[in-house]
Amino acid sequence: MIMAAFAIAGCAADKVRGNSTADNNEQAAETTPAATQQQQNAEGMAPDFTLNDINGKPLALSSLRGKYVVIDFWGSWCGWCIKGIPKMKEYYAKYKGKFEILGVDCNDTEQKWREAVKTHELPWLHVYNTRDSKVLEDYEIQGFPTKVIVDPEGKIFKTVIGEDPAFYTMLDELFK
Repeated sequence: MIMAAFAIAGCAADKVRGNSTADNNEQAAETTPAATQQQQNAEGMAPDFTLNDINGKPLALSSLRGKYVVIDFWGSWCGWCIKGIPKMKEYYAKYKGKFEILGVDCNDTEQKWREAVKTHELPWLHVYNTRDSKVLEDYEIQGFPTKVIVDPEGKIFKTVIGEDPAFYTMLDELFK
């Protein structure tokens, strides 16, 4: 029963939140948790973090400044995350060089994470989110997948919870 509730609340969620335009400010105030909204309004910056990449080397979000970055919070155990991989791969190829994806593994063992990246042939950057990391807390992640679009200056542009076609429409509008 707990797993079913998590699946409904987490993986199947399809809310969109963010602060990219004046038209979205009202929606953002309604759907963005207060702490995240305050953090975005105070500085507008995405919280920086450094986690080890697939090769065991530290990778900081801030090292990707200068281009759009999609932070993809996912896990190999999440059916909706896995279901969305083909579309993510399609858009990564479609807009190659215009943005980067940073996959942040959530709630996997390091072995399962590595196996999932290899099995699904994920061509973008990946980091392993350790249990003692504060990244999920800093971004107030409540469901999976969650995609956070960060602009070239390091500001949060939009957050999409769930596997939502609106995410890909946003990418089309952003990069055309």
